[in-house]
Amino acid sequence: MRVTQSMLSNNFLKNISKSYDQMGKISEQMQTQKKITRPSDDPVVAMKGIAYRTNLLEGQQYKRNFSEAHNWMDNTDAALDQANKALQRIRELTVKASTETLDSDQRKSISKEIEQLRNQLAEIANTKVGDKYIFNGTDTLKKPVGDVTGANPEVSTNNNPVTLELSKGVYIQVNSTGVFTEDLFTGLNNLLDKLNSGDDKVALDDDLKNIDDSMNHIINERATVGARSNRIELMEDRIDQQEILATKMMSKNEDVDMEKVITDLVMQESVQRATLGMGARIIQPSLLDFLR
Repeated sequence: MRVTQSMLSNNFLKNISKSYDQMGKISEQMQTQKKITRPSDDPVVAMKGIAYRTNLLEGQQYKRNFSEAHNWMDNTDAALDQANKALQRIRELTVKASTETLDSDQRKSISKEIEQLRNQLAEIANTKVGDKYIFNGTDTLKKPVGDVTGANPEVSTNNNPVTLELSKGVYIQVNSTGVFTEDLFTGLNNLLDKLNSGDDKVALDDDLKNIDDSMNHIINERATVGARSNRIELMEDRIDQQEILATKMMSKNEDVDMEKVITDLVMQESVQRATLGMGARIIQPSLLDFLR
């Protein structure tokens, strides 16, 4: 095949253009510190990057859910602790009121403190986290306990669990149900009626049993809350580890090795200079160069 000056020129320009393109890519990698800047540069790297970013976004959403879960659990545990202390005080007063040496006026004085403690239990039952009531099941925007002074205390019966997704497909209950019931407040009202009856002798054994049952229920519920909190902490640690691994894999997939990029750039610059020098020798600019 006959090689003409035109062919030499065209081939030289084509190759020098490719060389410039390569230098441009290496320069772009140095500036962005990324292997690719568009999916077409390497579709495999781009697809892997999308998968890693999806995992990171999911992990960040779960971490927000963990924060809300801790908020619910901590407030629930604190409220149950206050309720247990109130019931303990009610029990102490009930034991004191059952003493036969007390007269009716003294029992009425005791009833006044128990009445305040009953009202305090109603306030604890209406504990909120943000704008949500935590002891009213899934009806979190409605107050669970209303007027508790009458014969029929206003107490919600919504005991549906509130759950949060803390891992893919794993939902954990964050609320407590069945703690502040109508029976609890009805029992306390019956106790108050006995203490205010004016009788010198009143039988309070059943009332003490009801109080003990309520306290045991709260203790068991606090144990359940503690167990859930421990599981949530373990799940949170696992999500944190997954986030670290996903970030590491994403960096390994997309970030360039700067030492290698610098080496490639130096090598490409050398190739570029050699190519330009060779082109200057091969492509003669005029007929006079042949006559020298």
